[in-house]
Amino acid sequence: MTDMAELKRRKQPLNLAIVHADAEAFISNLMGWLEITAFITAQRAGEAKVPSSGETPKLSPQQLRKSGVHEIGNDAIFAFCMTAAMKADKAAVDRVESALVESMGREFPGSSGLWHFRAQIDAPVTLDDFVGQAGKKMLLRDIRPPPLRAKENWNSGLRFFEKARTSNFVHEIMYPLANWTRSCWTETLERGVAFLHHIEDNVPVLRTVLDDPRNDEPFIANALLNLAPAVDMELTEEYQGFLRSLARRS
Repeated sequence: MTDMAELKRRKQPLNLAIVHADAEAFISNLMGWLEITAFITAQRAGEAKVPSSGETPKLSPQQLRKSGVHEIGNDAIFAFCMTAAMKADKAAVDRVESALVESMGREFPGSSGLWHFRAQIDAPVTLDDFVGQAGKKMLLRDIRPPPLRAKENWNSGLRFFEKARTSNFVHEIMYPLANWTRSCWTETLERGVAFLHHIEDNVPVLRTVLDDPRNDEPFIANALLNLAPAVDMELTEEYQGFLRSLARRS
């Protein structure tokens, strides 16, 4: 099949693989996702027609090198690496990389996305740089000491949040990110309040943030907005308004 229903059918198991950082499921379902997205993109551009068989065409080695296929691969790999990083599951990322290299070569679709989680980028510039480097530290369990931990968690959470909002897998990243955010700030409340700025003001705010039982995008936005002062981070009025709008639930 080559229609949007088939796209949704192929995306569903990949969604679950990303949510659970399930390496084997991700490996099994990535190619199907690349095939259907590449075909529908080509069809919309007038470069492909539905085959008589009705089956989604396989991708040739040449097609696997196309920039559009790599963009889709990078998006999926980034989403998987982010959720794996929040679980500190380096083995899952290693497994995905080895399997994709074996099946498609070192320049597999998504390889440049993975590079951000592997390379040493001393002066990050792009959002991908910042997310990859934060994710790399999580995968390596490179945890900052308590005086710096809450601020680093806030920064990493902000970058992951911004990246998630640009992804085809936004919902699949947001739920693990909300869980991770809650876990980090619960740890701070239990063990790290002494290192927060203006403790008497910000501990009640932290308790209020954590009182929200829902693990979703508004929870994350509210945490980023209200806990910035606790880690001595300043947000512009425009960005505060942006987070405030995302924190509202209809």
